[in-house]
Amino acid sequence: MIEPVVQHKRRKKYWIFAGILLLLIAFVWWRHSGMVSQKAGPAPQAVGVAKAVSGQMPVVLDELGTVTPIGTVTVLPQISGYLTQVAFTEGQDVTQGQFLAQIDPRSYQIQLEQYQAALAKDKALLAQARSDLARYETLEAQDSISAQVVADQRFLVAQDEATTKSDQANIDTAKLDLVYCHITSPVTGRVGLRLVDVGNYVTSGSSTGLAVVTTVAPTTVIFSVAQEDLAPVLVRLGQGAKLTATAYASDDTTKLEDGTLEAVDNQMDTSTGMVKLRASFANTDGALFPNEFVNVHLLVNTLENATLVPSSAVQSGAPGAYVYVVQPDDTVHVQAVTTGPTDGTNTVITKGVAPGDVVVTDGVDRLSEGAKVVVAITPTAKAAPSGAQAHRHHHSSGQA
Repeated sequence: MIEPVVQHKRRKKYWIFAGILLLLIAFVWWRHSGMVSQKAGPAPQAVGVAKAVSGQMPVVLDELGTVTPIGTVTVLPQISGYLTQVAFTEGQDVTQGQFLAQIDPRSYQIQLEQYQAALAKDKALLAQARSDLARYETLEAQDSISAQVVADQRFLVAQDEATTKSDQANIDTAKLDLVYCHITSPVTGRVGLRLVDVGNYVTSGSSTGLAVVTTVAPTTVIFSVAQEDLAPVLVRLGQGAKLTATAYASDDTTKLEDGTLEAVDNQMDTSTGMVKLRASFANTDGALFPNEFVNVHLLVNTLENATLVPSSAVQSGAPGAYVYVVQPDDTVHVQAVTTGPTDGTNTVITKGVAPGDVVVTDGVDRLSEGAKVVVAITPTAKAAPSGAQAHRHHHSSGQA
């Protein structure tokens, strides 16, 4: 019975030894795999990239402006009288000289006839005086009349001549009053709401007027730019350039019309640091409504052969603006850059990146200096297009 007990103890020792050996092998394998993973380092990060390219970048100022008509005229009566006719419809487009309203002309016609009668009477007196003067001068030559009588007659002729001129002036005034009875539009534009009705007595001293006519086509837009943006505008104007101004609706997306910068104000507003500019528009379709607020995109300049990168590649941090540049060994380098104009899609890099450099556009939040990367196929990996959209400054102040 002793031999089976001894054999059982030996087998138990073997199993204990085998278990220890397996644990030792597992520990060695675990240590070895850990060292290998430490030596291998972190896995490369998948990123989106794009190449810096050379292209155009229009420099555009985006400002808030107000449609300001060239002329807004309140039609005032030049004489007093009862309004007998209104010939326009509210909101109607009218041309310069078009008939608008009529004031009762009868009293002015009667006055004109009185002045004409007075002129006819005074002309007859003048003719008689001239006839007498001619006869007196003949008698004076024969020494048959005193010189004093002839001189007095000459004075009488002069007085009658002056009287006829005064009568003619009265006639011209009466004729002008009759013209004023027939009221016409002083400018081409659009009539507003009617301010008086037929039957009202209007006077020349009235400030209300009969109607307001506003020019619609052409029209202008007044907008303001900041002090730091004015210098490039003045430089371009000094070079004789015609700067294009494009008007957009309040959504800043719907294009209304292209125009041209016409004038720059002669002084800066010291309270806001802004200066007013005026752009003109043909407005043949009436898209620009008087006193409407619009967004004005003023094309100041176009940068040629500028280095462009997607705006998503440009980061901000302790070194200022920087980008991650992909190196030939698939690592990234933090490159400080100097940025220029941007359109939101692309940004001009004036220093730090050259055309052809590959920059990271997606996945930058997981990167650091020297990190390994692998390029993922994403839409952002496409190169920035040449001739990007315009650079815009947003300023809230415009012409009130």
